[in-house]
Amino acid sequence: MPVAGVAGLAMDAAFPALGWWPLAFVSVTLSLVTLIGRRSWGALLVGTVFGAAFWFPHVSWSAQFLGEHPLSWVPWVALAGALTIYTAVLTVPIALAYRWLPRRRNAFAMRLLALPLLVAGAWTIRELIMGSWPYGGFPWGRVAMSQSESPIAPVASWVGVSGLGSLMVAVCAAAIEAVRWIVRAQPARGNATEHPRTPLASWAASIPVLGLAAVMVLVPQFPTSHAGTIRVGAVQGNGPAAYVDEHEPGAVLESQLAASAPLEDEQVDIVLWPEGGVDSDPLADEATAHALDDAAARYDAPILLNAAAADGHLVYNTSFLWTSSGPTAAHAKRHPVPFGEYVPDRRFYGALVPSLVDLLEREYAAGVDTPAIEVDGVEVGLAICFDVAFDDVIHEGAHSGAQVLMFQTNNADFRDTDENLQQLAFARMRAIETGRSVVNLSTTGMSDRLPDIPGLAERWGSMVLHCPYCHGWEVRDKRLAVLAASPMALHQVQLVRQWSDRITLLAGGSDPLEPDVEQRLLSRGIDIVTEPVVEVLGDGATMTGVRLADGRVVGVDAIFTQGQPAFHDDFLAHLDPARTESPMGAGLAVDEMYKTSIHRVWAAGNVVNAGATVPVSSAAGSMAGGIVNMVLVAEEFDRAVAADVANAVPAG
Repeated sequence: MPVAGVAGLAMDAAFPALGWWPLAFVSVTLSLVTLIGRRSWGALLVGTVFGAAFWFPHVSWSAQFLGEHPLSWVPWVALAGALTIYTAVLTVPIALAYRWLPRRRNAFAMRLLALPLLVAGAWTIRELIMGSWPYGGFPWGRVAMSQSESPIAPVASWVGVSGLGSLMVAVCAAAIEAVRWIVRAQPARGNATEHPRTPLASWAASIPVLGLAAVMVLVPQFPTSHAGTIRVGAVQGNGPAAYVDEHEPGAVLESQLAASAPLEDEQVDIVLWPEGGVDSDPLADEATAHALDDAAARYDAPILLNAAAADGHLVYNTSFLWTSSGPTAAHAKRHPVPFGEYVPDRRFYGALVPSLVDLLEREYAAGVDTPAIEVDGVEVGLAICFDVAFDDVIHEGAHSGAQVLMFQTNNADFRDTDENLQQLAFARMRAIETGRSVVNLSTTGMSDRLPDIPGLAERWGSMVLHCPYCHGWEVRDKRLAVLAASPMALHQVQLVRQWSDRITLLAGGSDPLEPDVEQRLLSRGIDIVTEPVVEVLGDGATMTGVRLADGRVVGVDAIFTQGQPAFHDDFLAHLDPARTESPMGAGLAVDEMYKTSIHRVWAAGNVVNAGATVPVSSAAGSMAGGIVNMVLVAEEFDRAVAADVANAVPAG
């Protein structure tokens, strides 16, 4: 049982925020080992332990959906508990495969080829069932989705996410059987009559697993051709978009319009807003429709926006392509989230927990249209929030001819939790699976602005990277360049040098280097190019080099760069808060108690420290929240003492 628990925790750690993808193989292997020889009830118990250890931490973010409601823990426990039971029940067939097949025939091919494939199939069927039933399923936590940063991710471009997951489980199962076969090849101690297999025959058992692993590591991305470019103005308004956020009508739209103002001076083909970027029905509210018409005219581009919109008696979570003349295309979310966007069997669950069910007033219907729209001759595939996890939505959009994918989500309900990073990893895996560029837009505290160089943004997340620790292994020993887009470039180029001895610093976008800094880089064999980059070259997602302003071409296989952080704290601008300058931008200045220069305003996370990761930001937010609470508690006591003094009757 402890091994099953460790396996579940390892599986969670394979996903973001930790994102230690090799642990997925450790988890699957340990999980399968615990099932060998188990009967149905034993497998059910082991599956329960594994499921609980994985699901309860993995979806802990669901406890934030109801904000500070005293029963906010109920959605988390209900979701994780249901998934745990589901996992346990569907673990039984995997255990039965181990019991049934060897009894049929305990031969080499059966044990080392057929059994791993059967186990992998049973695991994949479990994922597919959980992702489709009941209430449309919940395809979260699929083992392949943990691999968006791993070197085997390109396999998904050939066999899909489910295929990659099946191969991962097959490798683990084949490794287990290879070890068991080799161990059983040795004669039992004291048994002189048993003839051991020859060493060659024994170790031949490792051939299937080594061969499959080699194929997975070496297979390249499915080849694609360059389909052109589209300039996207993606805008994160950072408005009060969470379900429990209190705000005035139109506040979210106003935030989007304010944040989109810089696009009036840009040339873009489409303006992309996140899910829930419009907080009223633009088909029913004339003022909202006029505001959107005017905005599209100012941007000289259509807006791909999202709002709850009614169609007859039904309400849909709908994305509209909105022009200066109104909407020209629409797509409704295919898989509304049960108990989040609608309540299935409302009467039944309302009788169980009426106080919670009554909180959710919205009842979104499921869309049936094709998840794709056309923008000036370019087919754009769509997925709204959790729809990114559903294969049918992504595949239908791709098969309809989508040349680029745009995902709109509203993560305000799960601010500063792992959900944001898990969903972003799903989006990256979809880009790899489909061989298409993905623009994933959500409501977060900070955005990155990349240099305006043709071909750069289109390869973001594939051959244009930001973190040497996260992505260095995949591009090791290749021709790597660091594009200076911020003062952090000098720090970044030193880290990238660890991965290859063919490094170029593209310094045309930065200030001239000091002589001692230049000598430091040259001493490590780093080439320095001072001419500005005007274009990134390559076919599809691949990269062959960069073109300089003087016409020269520098051969490059991948680029590391850091965008300039854009802090979403414009709502404080009129209060003129103090700021702290750093190489990554000017964040809000706070003291050791997280207090800003503005009275009764505290801040934590990326609006303070642009370089803070999710764990660092979460810890800072937790500390700041505790401090704010103590300030409020102290004020309550101060008022009570003051009231006692004021009401005190003088003695005598």
